[in-house]
Amino acid sequence: MPELSNRPERPRVLSGMRPTGKLHLGNYMGALANWVKLQNDPAAQYECYFFIADWHALTTDYADPAQITQNIKDVLFDYLAAGLDPVKSVLFLQSRVPQHAELFLALGMISPLGWLERVPSYKEMQENLTTRDLTTFGFLGYPVLMAADILLYQPHFVPVGQDQQAHVELTRELARRFNQFYRLEGREVLPEPKSLLTPSPKLPGTDGRKMSKSYGNTILLSDLEPVVRQKLKTMVTDPARQRRTDPGDPDKCPVGDLHKVFSTAETMAKVCEGCRTAGIGCIECKGWAADGLLRVLGPIQERRAAITESAAIEILEEGSRRAAQRAEQTMVEVREAMKMLLSTVRSRAM
Repeated sequence: MPELSNRPERPRVLSGMRPTGKLHLGNYMGALANWVKLQNDPAAQYECYFFIADWHALTTDYADPAQITQNIKDVLFDYLAAGLDPVKSVLFLQSRVPQHAELFLALGMISPLGWLERVPSYKEMQENLTTRDLTTFGFLGYPVLMAADILLYQPHFVPVGQDQQAHVELTRELARRFNQFYRLEGREVLPEPKSLLTPSPKLPGTDGRKMSKSYGNTILLSDLEPVVRQKLKTMVTDPARQRRTDPGDPDKCPVGDLHKVFSTAETMAKVCEGCRTAGIGCIECKGWAADGLLRVLGPIQERRAAITESAAIEILEEGSRRAAQRAEQTMVEVREAMKMLLSTVRSRAM
């Protein structure tokens, strides 16, 4: 395996997901599909790092971590099934790279409390996850861990959706603060990454709300055809269509939103005409939506079926080794800039 350069000519990107179970179509359309495009972009030739953020899972599930190991495997399988290629991307596990914790500690020492309390998701998650005690240091400090995750690899870009931009901006602020305190031979050690905004189509769950595990309204990447079709049969539709003969509006229907993402132009035209004239019923419309979803899920599930657990774990171990190698390059510079190297102390004493 070639050694990873410290300052690559190729632009580097980094992103990751918490292991909260099998991934769903919202995860795929919101992040995974874009990661695969970045990995395969022949023009940009990105150097890609994608990880499973298992330490982040502890910020909310610290009291019951029993499922995290299985969740890691599920997410790893979904990464590979979605098309992430370990030859083109470094796929790794956060906890297998201890430098994440070391940089988290260093950044935590210089993180103003007010910066963390103003992160939009801090109060939002406390309000939504009322069954868990989130008045912990770990939860308050998770944006610092996120910043460490990013800055450890000195990436040029972090692919995120609009709702995650605040975290990248905090990361940039922490990088600036670190560079104000610590420099290495006059230069900055932690470059400020840029957000790489990714298009995230409106993808409703079966109850019409945003597709989310916490709502129990998801369609998983691993759901087989009978399951997909059954879930869509129960999906809410335009409330104006109380009876089969009532006309509807695809722009006001969650199923219509799925069509806009997954159906062909020909199918979309039939949906618009049939719904607005009551020429088709909702069951027929949902069947067409299922056809579109299955065209996307089919290749994903074929790849998933070909993956063995031993091969997947080996990929993660090798990726984690490569990630640790790259992370250590950053930490050597961080320690030297902070005068935390024994060789620096010894040279001063002489």
